[in-house]
Amino acid sequence: MDKKIRHVIAAILILIPFGVYLDVPFYNVPNPVMWGLPFYYWFQMVMLPVTALLFLIAAFLID
Repeated sequence: MDKKIRHVIAAILILIPFGVYLDVPFYNVPNPVMWGLPFYYWFQMVMLPVTALLFLIAAFLID
């Protein structure tokens, strides 16, 4: 794969979590509740490993 294409894909993967986190009204809701936690809290817990995985993939694409 061309180096420039890999860098563009890596940039997109890095920007995805920023776009999700900036859309606060999407996840700043009390329902649904899971394990007694409102959606806001467990969404943050789910997004943490997803974000780490996307950054890891982007790092491998850049190297």
